[in-house]
Amino acid sequence: MKITEPTPGAPCWVELGTSDVPAAALYYREVFGWHADTDPRPESGGYTVFAVGDARVAAAAPLYAPGQPTAWTVTFATPDAEALAAAVTEVGGRVLVAPRDLFDLGRFAVLADPAGAAFAVWQARSLAGAELLNEPGALGWVELATGDAESAVAFYSRVFGWSVRSHGTYTQWGIGGADFGGMSTVEARDREDVRPHWLPYFAVESVDATAARAADTGGMLLMAPTDVPDGPRIAMLRDPQGAVFGIHQAGTEG
Repeated sequence: MKITEPTPGAPCWVELGTSDVPAAALYYREVFGWHADTDPRPESGGYTVFAVGDARVAAAAPLYAPGQPTAWTVTFATPDAEALAAAVTEVGGRVLVAPRDLFDLGRFAVLADPAGAAFAVWQARSLAGAELLNEPGALGWVELATGDAESAVAFYSRVFGWSVRSHGTYTQWGIGGADFGGMSTVEARDREDVRPHWLPYFAVESVDATAARAADTGGMLLMAPTDVPDGPRIAMLRDPQGAVFGIHQAGTEG
């Protein structure tokens, strides 16, 4: 079973915070074939929505705070952003951006778990979230990299009610009988600059072809296409502005 539409507690959206939204739009069009639609209103700050065909799948926005890294932010659906933010602080997390409206689309907040991994929550209005999930070009998996797996399990299970399932040496997150993500250790990333974070994986028809295209158009290959034991074929990349993302073979999530 896989999640194919926004579901409370599950990933529903991903947003890229970047130093150059137009350049990012060109890059991801080459990599995933995304179409970009930039909100023309001055107050939007260049907010750009990416789509596969007519289905909205992700967005990009300029960096809005000093020191904000160029990065993808994973967003989880919630019926109540205020209540979720309060629950996060009650169990040791932090509120980075207090709940606020994004035009008529919905209400969001940016939060962090006790180890510092940032994520967002989305209370939908006119936009429920991604209009395509677990299909080529769309979000297919999310992964937490952390140095304290035990605390992460306690935190996310309490905040979101996720199930936790061991798959060999790999921990998977689920809700309603569907696994949507996993957890690895920071040390497994094998880079000294890595801090706790959430990483989105986008489903693709061919990991090898997409990885080559992503590298050839200005990105950097951080992890070459690899077959995970008893899992999918994956690769990890960094876009030209520095945001890291993963890709996996479509149809192998969970």
